[in-house]
Amino acid sequence: MTRHVDVLIIGAGLSGIGMACHLTREQTGRSYAILERRTAIGGTWDLFRYPGIRSDSDMYTFGYGFRPWIGTKVLADGPHIRQYIEDTAAEYGVTDHIRFGRKVTTARWSTEAGLWTVEAVDEQSGATEVYTSNFLVGCTGYYDYDNGYRPEFPGEADFGGQIVHPQHWPADLDYRGKRVVVIGSGATAITLIPAMSDDAAHVTMLQRSPTYITALPADDPVAVGMKLTRVPAKVAYKLGRARNIALQRASFQLSRTNPEMAKKLLLGAVRMQVGKDIDMRHFTPSYNPWDQRLCVVPNGDLFKVLRSGRASIVTDRIATFTETGIRLESGAELPADIVISATGLTVQMLGGATLEVDGEPVVTRDRVAYKGALLSGIPNAMVVLGYTNASWTLKADLAAEYFCRLLNHMRTNGFDKVVAVAEDGDRSEDSLMGGALTSGYIQRGDAVMPRQGTRGPWQVINNYFRDRTMLRKGPIEDGVLAFTPAQVVTSSSDRSLADSRTA
Repeated sequence: MTRHVDVLIIGAGLSGIGMACHLTREQTGRSYAILERRTAIGGTWDLFRYPGIRSDSDMYTFGYGFRPWIGTKVLADGPHIRQYIEDTAAEYGVTDHIRFGRKVTTARWSTEAGLWTVEAVDEQSGATEVYTSNFLVGCTGYYDYDNGYRPEFPGEADFGGQIVHPQHWPADLDYRGKRVVVIGSGATAITLIPAMSDDAAHVTMLQRSPTYITALPADDPVAVGMKLTRVPAKVAYKLGRARNIALQRASFQLSRTNPEMAKKLLLGAVRMQVGKDIDMRHFTPSYNPWDQRLCVVPNGDLFKVLRSGRASIVTDRIATFTETGIRLESGAELPADIVISATGLTVQMLGGATLEVDGEPVVTRDRVAYKGALLSGIPNAMVVLGYTNASWTLKADLAAEYFCRLLNHMRTNGFDKVVAVAEDGDRSEDSLMGGALTSGYIQRGDAVMPRQGTRGPWQVINNYFRDRTMLRKGPIEDGVLAFTPAQVVTSSSDRSLADSRTA
């Protein structure tokens, strides 16, 4: 049985649920379904279950623009974020449109039929299901849920303890009274150190190179004040969101225009937190601020456990694992019962599904991103990717709004196909996420990520204020998008997923 909808969304995480809500809010009149490989809503926030997992962006901007985050925490923990996404889906009637446990394997566009044909495996039964749609939206993020990035460590087979990757955290991992080494210096590592330090005998953060870290209050004092004075939740959210968007942009812009001043401000704040007994070389990166993503700790929790002695930080390289720990290139040895490899993620597009357009395989690296949302030469399709230098949801919201504008424009003007057409010279060698940040996962993802453009709407500059104007108010027909008039108009209600279920 083939199921048909107007819009097929892949992924029921933050982006996929937001896209579905916008389809309703913007009155597109389109039927839709969501294919989600996992058995629950949440995406990243359902997958990661390691101790202390939390957002690395403030919740005023990490929450949806259309549904206030109710709370005063600057950074929220994973379970609360997952609940927020589930509640949003329920409020907008999205949950009933989700087919869980479906792994999308292929998506094929046919110009002759004017349709996408998508194959998905029901991972519980092993059966392959076929879906068709007029539009396809990828909301899977950009990393591999099956395999986190973990280099092979020399001598790891000799290690007598346990090696764990945070992406695959064992539910029964008992680290009470154990010596733990966390390899890494990114957001995951700096979250794990304070979260594990209360129960572990000792936690050591082993980093090859430092990362810029800043401390924020656990609770937003302005949000607390507005709550005490009973400012309506929607008003408080709108004001806090506008403030934090401006602060994010100002911080990034300062780092770009005056990196030395940004460096002094960040390192000066850390110096005040760690005290005189901890060497600042562990917190002084070789790169400029925002060449890689800035890490945030609530109430300086990382610095507190370092000062207390319950945790320590080592900057060195691994020579080899031993039976009882890790020997470093400096000759020092770190005793360990458990090693946590917080070494990052593996980048992939569309959850690993293969794409075809009229029988020709699509290599995403060869495509150019239009307005950071459509890919050149791929009709009736969008890929939602959030910001790398601000909250993911800011861009996901804008992309969803733009997609709904596009759908409504096509309905009004009688179009049934749209494709972004790149000209010679529009494609640069930088990836969609490259050019701005130098993080390891961005460099590793260069082989699969679409390309950055050289001009106009093909350029991805990660600027919310520019994108807001372009995606909300810019002309739909700008000479780059090519539209095809509809030949046969079929009511979407005649082909809805609900009807197909009764076929």
